[in-house]
Amino acid sequence: MTPTTKREAGLVHVLDDDASVRTALTRLLSAVGYEVRAHANAASYLLQPTADVPSCLILDVRMPEASGLEIQDALARLRVNVPIIFLTGHGDIPMSVKAMRAGASDFLTKPVKREQLLSAVRAALATQIARNADRTQLGELRARYDALTAREREVFEGVVAGKLNKQIAAQLSIAERTVKAHRSQVMEKMQANSVADLVRQAEHLHK
Repeated sequence: MTPTTKREAGLVHVLDDDASVRTALTRLLSAVGYEVRAHANAASYLLQPTADVPSCLILDVRMPEASGLEIQDALARLRVNVPIIFLTGHGDIPMSVKAMRAGASDFLTKPVKREQLLSAVRAALATQIARNADRTQLGELRARYDALTAREREVFEGVVAGKLNKQIAAQLSIAERTVKAHRSQVMEKMQANSVADLVRQAEHLHK
């Protein structure tokens, strides 16, 4: 019985000026279930509408109009937050180090083995999913924090700084029972189960 090929989910952009490479990669990735969009130049990629699914970019290093590293820099300046897998037939160690330091997900050399490429794509998409989840969580935390009153924010900062209720009361020139009431509201609005939880939220908010 022939084993069933695992069907993958996600969108993979392929940016390479070589039409034969674009075709080969599109066929390989489509065969395992990925949606693939192929581009001959950076403009084609940038004109694509934003997708609602996790995505990554397979990017050739050497192209006639702009190098892959230059495109990586441009995407960073435009705040296009997509994991990049470099694929090149002319790579060297300094080039790969520069790409990875700038945040590339992987740096592969042509001809690349099928499983090596698919593994890199899976890792890149997992990174994108984690980033999206982190952004969603941060957005929810900011919404909760914005719902606090000015006084509740002062108490929040005092609590996460490790201060006692009486210390916060003295600092804000209010009664300790008032601090306790604000503290209770802060915990409820921030949906924090403990002070440690509140401290973790503060660290996330202040990144």
